[in-house]
Amino acid sequence: MKFDVTLLSFALEEIPAHVQAAERLGFDGLWMAETKGDPFLGLTLAAEHSRRLELGTAIAVAFPRSPTTTAYMAWDLARFSNGRFILGLGSQVKAHNVLRYGVKWEKPIKKMRETIRAIRALWQCWQTGEPLDFVGEFFKLQLMTPFFNPGPIAQPNIPIYVSAVNEQMLRLAGEECDGVHLHALHSVRYIEEFALLHIEAGLAKRGKTRADFALNTAVFAIPTDDPTYAAWAESHAKQQISFYLSTPAYRVVADLHGWQDVAQELSQMARRNQWAAMPDLINDEILETLAVTGTWAELPGIIVGKYGRLLDRVGYYLPFTPGENETGWQASIAAFKNQ
Repeated sequence: MKFDVTLLSFALEEIPAHVQAAERLGFDGLWMAETKGDPFLGLTLAAEHSRRLELGTAIAVAFPRSPTTTAYMAWDLARFSNGRFILGLGSQVKAHNVLRYGVKWEKPIKKMRETIRAIRALWQCWQTGEPLDFVGEFFKLQLMTPFFNPGPIAQPNIPIYVSAVNEQMLRLAGEECDGVHLHALHSVRYIEEFALLHIEAGLAKRGKTRADFALNTAVFAIPTDDPTYAAWAESHAKQQISFYLSTPAYRVVADLHGWQDVAQELSQMARRNQWAAMPDLINDEILETLAVTGTWAELPGIIVGKYGRLLDRVGYYLPFTPGENETGWQASIAAFKNQ
C-alpha cells in the first residue's frame, strides 16, 4: 500500500517547499486537487522540484477542458517528470459545471468515457505518427499537423484514474481506466459490497482483473499523540463528514449503512445554512465507521488491519504543511513502509 499526500489548495509560490518536504519525508506520491487553482500548474512546479515522487491530479475537472487541451498538459507533464505523472479526472457535479465553469452538463458518463478515449487517441497519434481520427457524440478530432504534434515521449503509457462514487462511474472506471479515486466518504463495506462489485464488472468487460487496477482514496485520520491536535482533527473529520453526508451525490454510503435519517436532516440543515451545528449529528458509530483513530505510528497498522488488501494507495484527509507535525508524518511513513 503506497502512502501519498494530497494538496487540496495551494499557492504556486509554496509548491517547491511542499514538494521538497514531501519527498524528503518519504511519501510515495503527491496529488493536487482542483479547488482554488489549476492543478496542472502546480504539478509543473512539483515535477521541477522533485525526483522520485509520483505526481497526479486528484482530480482535474474534465468537462471544462477539451480532450486536446488535457492531452497536451498530461503529455508535457509525463515527459517533464520522466514518467511520474498520473492523470486523474473527475466530472464534478452539475451546478459547478454550469454555474462555475459555464459549460453544458450533458450525459456525464458517456461524455467522460468519450473524453478518456479521445485523450488516448491523441496520445496514440503523437507517439506513433498515426493519423488522428476520433469521432464521437461530443468530439470530432481529425486534424493534427506536424507543427502542432509534440511527437513521441519516452514514457507514453500515462495512467488515467477517474473519481467515482456511484454505480455507472465505477463501472466506467473499470472499463476504461487504470485506477480510481474513491471519495474520502467511504467505508470498508461500501468498497467491498458496492464499489468493487461495479469496478470488477467493468474490468471483466475488457478482460482485466483487479490486479490490473489501482484503488486510491483518502481516509479521515485522527492522530492522538497531541490532545490539542487530536481534538482539532476529530472536529475537522466530523465537519467534513457532515458536509458530504448532506450531499445527495454521496448518499449511497448513508443508504448502505442505514443513516438515511441523519443524511436527510443534514441536508435540511445545509439548506438552512446551519453549518456549525451539522457536525453534532456525527455520532460515534458514524465516526468509527468512516474514520481511523490512533497515534501517528499506529494509524498505518490500523488502516492495513481495517482495509486489508482493498487499497493500493492511501492518504490522510489532513492538511500537510512543511515544518508542521513532521515527526508525526515521519512516524506514519515509516510504519507504512514496514507493513
